[in-house]
Amino acid sequence: DTQRGILPCSFAAPIHCHFKGKPEYQQQHTMRFTAFATFLASASAFTPAAFVPSGVVSSARPSTAVSAFTSKVFTPQEVNLADTTETIVKGGRDLFPLLPKAFEGIEKIGVIGWGSQAPAQAQNLKDSLAEVGSSTTVSIGLREGSSSWGEAKECGFSEDDGTLGEMFDIIKQSDLVVLLISDAAQAKLYKEIFAAMKPGATLGLSHGFLLGHLDSIGESFPEDMDVIAVCPKGMGPSVRRLYEQGKEVNGAGINSSFAVHQDKSGKATELALGWGIALGSPFMFETSLRSEYCSDIYGERGILLGAVHGIVESLYRRYQRQGMTAEQAFLESSESITGKIVKIISTQGIKAVYEQFEGEDKATFQTAYSASYKPAKEILQEIYDEVSSGNEIRTVIMHGSRLDKYPVGKIDGTDTWVVGEKVRAERDEDKIPLNPFTAGVYVATMMAQIDVLLEEGHPYSEVINESVIEAVDSLCPYMHYRGVAFMVDNCSFTAKTGSRKWAPRFDYILDQLAYTAVDNGVPVSDDLIKDFEAHPVHGAVEECCKLRPPVDISLFADTSTKEI
Repeated sequence: DTQRGILPCSFAAPIHCHFKGKPEYQQQHTMRFTAFATFLASASAFTPAAFVPSGVVSSARPSTAVSAFTSKVFTPQEVNLADTTETIVKGGRDLFPLLPKAFEGIEKIGVIGWGSQAPAQAQNLKDSLAEVGSSTTVSIGLREGSSSWGEAKECGFSEDDGTLGEMFDIIKQSDLVVLLISDAAQAKLYKEIFAAMKPGATLGLSHGFLLGHLDSIGESFPEDMDVIAVCPKGMGPSVRRLYEQGKEVNGAGINSSFAVHQDKSGKATELALGWGIALGSPFMFETSLRSEYCSDIYGERGILLGAVHGIVESLYRRYQRQGMTAEQAFLESSESITGKIVKIISTQGIKAVYEQFEGEDKATFQTAYSASYKPAKEILQEIYDEVSSGNEIRTVIMHGSRLDKYPVGKIDGTDTWVVGEKVRAERDEDKIPLNPFTAGVYVATMMAQIDVLLEEGHPYSEVINESVIEAVDSLCPYMHYRGVAFMVDNCSFTAKTGSRKWAPRFDYILDQLAYTAVDNGVPVSDDLIKDFEAHPVHGAVEECCKLRPPVDISLFADTSTKEI
């Protein structure tokens, strides 16, 4: 990362933006870094470096301005997000003719695996490159005897033309190895994978987990290869569905972060940007692998999955204690979040939810928000510390080693989710309520997640994508379609492990601290409400809404991708 101007072991340093944030954020950045440095001096721990992509000026530290990333193929542009200016590349199908230049020297792309991301990414890459007559081929590499072999053949990949084969054979042949096997499998097989790659090949990742694992055991990527990442901020099925559904509007898809961890060839940035454009990303922003895994693993344990799971469970019980039927309690909790609240956020921003309310309903929102923000933030800060210290990565790997003895069970048999099936079967979309108490709890948790990331030095582009856009435009639509429990039971192993671990913590702390405060008449904190109303993230989210393609994901339309 130091090759890219990324400072190791400092979450105080921002990334790709001109930071003029709140004074309290600047003070907290400095205090947290000082404490962290003291910790490093006294203990041997793995310490992920903060994310500082190539262009950030910060008033939180003596400014060493560095240039924004550049491209000889695509046209980066600046966007104003709150009190920062960041550099992005805006996508679109009109950029597909530039893909051959971005993929120059890449004759074969090997997509390894067939989980959530691989089917979508492989098909999008294949279709985009074929559309412009590129000679670059896309192949799938799977374990011998993989149950996914037939699915890959159904999607047009074949042993006969060399686009489907045993994973290590495909790795040996590929100029770009897009490694999309599970995190646990990457941690187990990385040595064999590195050894199989041919000289000059590029390693492509869609998650920083492998770097986190290597950091934790004192190892690193081989120095003689390019290492890049393109990380779509949504599930694989949504990456494919939006790509298919956006063909008539110059493209629609899922935003992606990109990282250049090692650039031996001098072409890594162009390749990463081309990869993201070919996936259909509406816009791409730079991160680092370390920042990506910190924000991503943290986010899925928070509002993306674990926190929303805990919020629904706690509110479902609370509303029944207040006299609602089970069905009404589910409607006012889960359905209100996935069918109403997130739809407003998706197109209008977070604050727009608050602005829907007047009078008594607005007071109810404020009460719920005020009571929930600090308890939620307490858990979210703990999650971030566990991720950034490497503990959470070790938890995932240790859990994976126990699977043979203790297989992961499902959560969908409990009362909450059984009732949810009935409610969805009888759903009338027009009658889903916008519950002000539910909105206050959900928005408070989302804002707490945002503030933790900002205080740790992440830029608005990453914060908003990991805390807002991925939740409202990718995950929650699937939760609304199939249920929160279905998402927990069918997501990646890393996300599933985190959600099952942390959802009960959100459930308990909200029940024990937030709701008791409400019931005991603890006054609303005017300072918290004022901070929420004036928070700079609202303007940043609204800017991101402008970059959003005019396509809402349809989960009922036909698709060629593997569904969860």
